[in-house]
Amino acid sequence: MSENLTIDDTATRWSSPDRGGMPLLVLLHGYGADEHDLFGLVPYLPEGIAVASVAAPLAPPWPMPGRSWYPIEGLDGRSSAAVTLAAESFLRWLDTAATEAPSIALLGFSQGAAVSLQALRLAPERFGAVVALSGYASPGELPNDEALEELRPPVFWGRGTHDDVIPPALIDHTAQWLPTHSELSGRVYTGLTHSISEEELIDVHRFLTKWLDGIAAS
Repeated sequence: MSENLTIDDTATRWSSPDRGGMPLLVLLHGYGADEHDLFGLVPYLPEGIAVASVAAPLAPPWPMPGRSWYPIEGLDGRSSAAVTLAAESFLRWLDTAATEAPSIALLGFSQGAAVSLQALRLAPERFGAVVALSGYASPGELPNDEALEELRPPVFWGRGTHDDVIPPALIDHTAQWLPTHSELSGRVYTGLTHSISEEELIDVHRFLTKWLDGIAAS
């Protein structure tokens, strides 16, 4: 796997060309999807934010369409090092794409959730909140984990009882890890598979509104 992953900024979808000074929410899609996948969530999100939906840096093996953040099969399958490489590529993209945003939140689905949480671990001071849907926190330790325990940034972790995509061991690890490294809002949705429900989007809207209220009050 390449040590130099690059996100194609020309593929990024923005909710508005006029976003100067607005809080930024970045959408990170799942395996086999692309920058268009989560963009349909924009009408369900709070007003007053700029939204960017990025395309992951890798192409999954044929015949899988779309993009991926890291391999899920083979020697690098779901490895923490591969998730870290993806998060580092995302942070490099952020260095140039979000220079004016007063606060940044992430919303990731599946692989995108894992990369969002890994980016938070690599640069905890850069993010005001993270929404992790149907994803997990990667095992292993990173240098800033101790600082994260002190900062305890707000994280929303949503998943379904019928999600059979994320291995149970990773779910168990995340359930132990997130409460000690974040101000966790977690919910398990009865009957939900590896997907996003309208009920979950209501909770996400509430969580992000609280993030925005915190920015306004500071």
